[in-house]
Formats: sequence, C-alpha cells, structure tokens
Amino acid sequence: MRPERRTVILVAVLTALILGLGLLGLCYGASWKSPGEVFAALNGSEPSIVIQDWRLPRVLAALVFGAALGVSGALFQNLTRNPMGSPDVIGLDAGAYTGALVALTVLSGTSAQLAVGSVLGGLAVAALIYVLAYDRGFSGLRLVVIGVAVNAMVTALNSWIVLRAELEVAIAAVGWSAGSLNGVGWGDLGIPFTVIGVLLALMAARAHAMHQAALGDAIAVTTGVGLDRLRLLMVLVGVGCTATVTAVAGPIAFIALAAPQIGRRLAGAAGVPLLPAALTGAVLLQGADLIAQMLLAPVALPVGVVSTAIGGCYLIWLLTKEVARA
Repeated sequence: MRPERRTVILVAVLTALILGLGLLGLCYGASWKSPGEVFAALNGSEPSIVIQDWRLPRVLAALVFGAALGVSGALFQNLTRNPMGSPDVIGLDAGAYTGALVALTVLSGTSAQLAVGSVLGGLAVAALIYVLAYDRGFSGLRLVVIGVAVNAMVTALNSWIVLRAELEVAIAAVGWSAGSLNGVGWGDLGIPFTVIGVLLALMAARAHAMHQAALGDAIAVTTGVGLDRLRLLMVLVGVGCTATVTAVAGPIAFIALAAPQIGRRLAGAAGVPLLPAALTGAVLLQGADLIAQMLLAPVALPVGVVSTAIGGCYLIWLLTKEVARA
C-alpha cells in the first residue's frame, strides 16, 4: 500500500472514530440519551440543554484541544527530530502552567489573564531552552536533554508557588493542574477555538516547508526554505497551541507526546505529518475523556489523570524502543 493511499485511508478511519466517539460523548452522561435524541437536539427539532449546552461543548473541546496538542507535539518532534521532543517533556506545559499560576496568585485570575499568562510562560521557557541548547548550531537531542532539565526546575518552581499561595487559590491551582474538561461551557471556548484555528491554518500553509526541513538542513536550504524563520514559526505555533489548551483545561499530559508518533506509524510516513497527528490527538483526548467519565461514574475524573496513565505506558514502550535502537 502506497503511503499516500494509506494516509487517505487512515484519515478516513480516524475521522469515523472521532464522529463515533463524539456521538458516544453526547449520549453518555448522568442520563443516557439515545442517538435519535442527540440528532433531534442538534438539528433543533427537540432542544435539550443537557446535550446542547453541557455535553456538546465538552465533546468539541476534546476534539479541538486534542488536535491542537497533536499538532504541537508533531511540530516539536519535527523540530528536534526526536520522538521525545514534545511540549510536556521539554517543559513547555510546565512553563505555561507557571504563567497561569502567576495569573491566579498575583492577579485576579480572569480567563484573559490565564490565557496571556500561559502563552507568556510557555514562550519564556521555550526561549530559555532554545538559548541554552544553541551551541554553534541547532541540536535536537541537546534541546530535548536541556528541556527535560528545565522542565524539572520549572515544575519545582510551580510547586513552590502553590505552597506559598493562599489555601483557596492553592486548592484551585492543584485541581486545575490535573487537566480537566469538567464544566467546560460555550463561554470558555470562543476565543480558544479562534486562536487554535488561526494557528493551525498558519502552520498548514507551511506544512510542506516543514517536511522539507525534516529531510535535513542542506536539502531544505537548497529548496529555498528559510530555516530560522520556519523554526521560529514552529515554536510560536507549538507554544500557542499548548498554552491555549492549558489556559482553558490545564496541562493535559502525554497527548502531545503520543499522538504524533502513533499517527506517523499508522500513516507509514518518514517524518511526523501534521494531519494524522491532529486526528490521532483528537481521538486520544476524546477517548481519555470518556474513560475519565466512566471509571468512577457518576464522579468524573480529570482527563489528565487518564491521559497520564495511558501516556506513562506509552513512554515506557518508547524508551524501551529507543534504548534497543541505541
């Protein structure tokens, strides 16, 4: 099977999975709704607050945020040329969380402040890692190793901020840090969806150049790719996607790590393609959120708990593969 045909089939299968999981998410809850009731609510013939205002925003948030995390992971794995090079491993999630913590503890913690704080925190950590990793050229492995170290230091800083905060703020910050889609409503999604849509469209326009760069710096330069501008764009889009998700749902771990590699292997691609990564991320986050709702029903767990458990198993497998290859 040729990779192009295989990718088309994969996209079709993943799209079907997304639609199926979305329908299940709209049906499942404290009270089961039949698919007929769901379709009637969606087309407006039988309006339902439960489906339209409670479940639909959550389902769409899982879809869009999962796709954003998948693309963010694919960008940094292409940038570092390392399957470990994802935002949650190299510290960008932790940096975005630091910015959000500052907004919660120092400022009033409004949605706008959380969004701006998350983006600035993520960009600050990305800039620090890039500066420390740059040594007469760009090294993906060096960036990953330094990113892991910076991640540990920023995580320690976050713990210190939480311990120094007032009790109510600390409880809210710790709960939010687990990563959750519980209680997400339409009012929380307008601006994040717009930002993510713009970032994904911007990166889609440069996807060909990104894949040229993945073949090697020499090939990219001979084909007219401006590597410095492209890398800057990849960092900005990756941080923007991660920080936007973090500002709304908290840091959701391991989706950005696992989705690009799973999508790449399923597509049989040489690099880390964006579309399979985005669709795989959407499937993973939708599936993890459904599991989080079902495990201890009627209590809904934070989706970050489930994604971390699944991602931990994937990380062990990935490290085993990398060690065996070395």
